[in-house]
Amino acid sequence: MLLAIDIGNTNVVLGLFEETKLVQHWRIGTVRRATSDECAAQLRSLFDIAGLDVGRTEAAIVSCVVPPLLPIYGRTCTKLFEREPLVVGPGVRTGMPIRVDNPREVGADRIVNSVAAFELLGGPAVVIDFGTATSFDCVSAAGEFVGGAIVPGILVSLDALVARASKLSSVEIEVPPGVIGKNTTHSLQSGIVYGYAGLVDVMIDRIREELGPDTKTVATGGLAHVIAQESRTVERVEPYLTLEGLRLIHERNVSVRSRDPGRPAPDIREDP
Repeated sequence: MLLAIDIGNTNVVLGLFEETKLVQHWRIGTVRRATSDECAAQLRSLFDIAGLDVGRTEAAIVSCVVPPLLPIYGRTCTKLFEREPLVVGPGVRTGMPIRVDNPREVGADRIVNSVAAFELLGGPAVVIDFGTATSFDCVSAAGEFVGGAIVPGILVSLDALVARASKLSSVEIEVPPGVIGKNTTHSLQSGIVYGYAGLVDVMIDRIREELGPDTKTVATGGLAHVIAQESRTVERVEPYLTLEGLRLIHERNVSVRSRDPGRPAPDIREDP
């Protein structure tokens, strides 16, 4: 089995694959001060609750946008699986050329999502990831990551508003009865849901002007299903797109090393 670990700013999403099948997945809160002992105990508990044997996990791959947690999860994997994880970054074969000004500044999760989207949809394509930030990651028809856009995430925006407006309080992110809210809760929900759906549609329209009118779209992230149902441009939702991308990248690196064990994997900036 392969354990895929996506360490985000708000959540850590984990997926356990048996060959190409996702057999179990978990979402836990990101704790920046966690130790490797705490992470190992938590992971072992998740396996135990699911009735899974930790010892069956043969490999792990990590995508991380919280740098202090990368060595923590590296040690966690070593403790549980007796081997270091593959880390998505420079030196790892993704199979996707990175056509931006500074490839090293691109978040690993954006590359992972793009790899999965191109495998799933072909190109050109856009991934809309509703996370701590809402990102638009663009893939060309030739399968190249060509950049994108980043806006404040839904919960970040709501938290900022509530923190600065004394009479407003947080609400559940769900579709309200109508666009015109009859109370404060529905007014906030309307602005968030329909406002972000409109933002997505405008961004996709403009991206299609540059990538082409046949650009496909896929959404992922915790709130993707809520916004997608009110958007006219989101064509499908794949909640575990990042995990699938991690599986694909692991597979590509294993296949390269099995053909030539002495050959180092190409840098993430290189063409496949």
